Amino acid sequence: MGTFEETTRLHGASVLDVTAKGPEQESVTSWRERSGINRDTQIHLVKLAHMRYQHPDLDELTTFMKDFGTQVAKITEDQIWYRGYGTDAYVYYARKGPRAFLGGTFEVESYQDLVKARELPNASAIKELTDHPGGGHLVTVTDPEGHPVNLIHGQALAEPGEYPEKLAVNYESDKNRIRKFQRFVLGPAPVHKLGHYGYCAKDFPAMLDFYTRHFNIVPSDFLYVEKDGEKVNVAVFAHIDRKQDYVDHHSFFMSTNESSHVHHCSFEVHDFDTQNLGHQWLAKKGYKSVWGVGRHILGSQIFDYWWDTTGNMVEHYADGDLVNDETPIGYMPATNESLAVWGPDVPASFME
Repeated sequence: MGTFEETTRLHGASVLDVTAKGPEQESVTSWRERSGINRDTQIHLVKLAHMRYQHPDLDELTTFMKDFGTQVAKITEDQIWYRGYGTDAYVYYARKGPRAFLGGTFEVESYQDLVKARELPNASAIKELTDHPGGGHLVTVTDPEGHPVNLIHGQALAEPGEYPEKLAVNYESDKNRIRKFQRFVLGPAPVHKLGHYGYCAKDFPAMLDFYTRHFNIVPSDFLYVEKDGEKVNVAVFAHIDRKQDYVDHHSFFMSTNESSHVHHCSFEVHDFDTQNLGHQWLAKKGYKSVWGVGRHILGSQIFDYWWDTTGNMVEHYADGDLVNDETPIGYMPATNESLAVWGPDVPASFME
């Protein structure tokens, strides 16, 4: 097997996860044993389902969310549910009120997982979501820094919308797009699903322990700094452990910060062209870009970040990595250069 430098000598390659992780890596099994984590006692997550926020102006937010690429699934006087074109009943829930983060929402395997969650500190009662699209039951728990974590079970799937065409692409020695011209229409980048969200945390070790001990959340990659001759982890990209099933490189991330707050949430779109068209559309509409378009290193996603009308950071992404329990956990230094392989320089506002 060639080295990473050899495989990328022509500026780009799809390399095996064990090669891409570099020399500093360990198996999930080793990390779990070293951390004293018992998967059998955990609350078993299936996927990240939707985000929950509170906004003072729902009309203004809805204009943005449509321009961002979602559709209204249901609306009442003080609540709105937004969906993508996938099978999730909704990917974003908004309630009218002063700006507040109401947590990410994970689907769990069974109703018994909701019962198990009730044993965690500050857990809510199990609530039936009679007014929410798709229904289901919800429990909200609180992490060590006061952020809500929502768990849902029994939500019915929605009928999917129309999936965009997978475009043929011509390469220098592989030209299959014959007498078919690429044509595009400027507009919002339609959202498929919710991909990930995460925090800036004051007590990184305590928060990491909470999420990885109570839930089947497993690190994909750590970023570290050198301190007193030791490597100290300051950021993590983590996925939902579904054993042999392939899942997104990260559904949850976290980094060390002097203040504790949600950083951003991220939604998958179809492809590079769709994302750039959506980026241009949002710019023409006068919304404020945070960072992008570029390509991340960890997760490999093409990204673009925006401020919504309430001041929350949201992201489009396309072409993310997939992992399973055979993918090793990687470790690399925490620098701006570790965040993106191409794109604009990292703005200071992104790191706050």
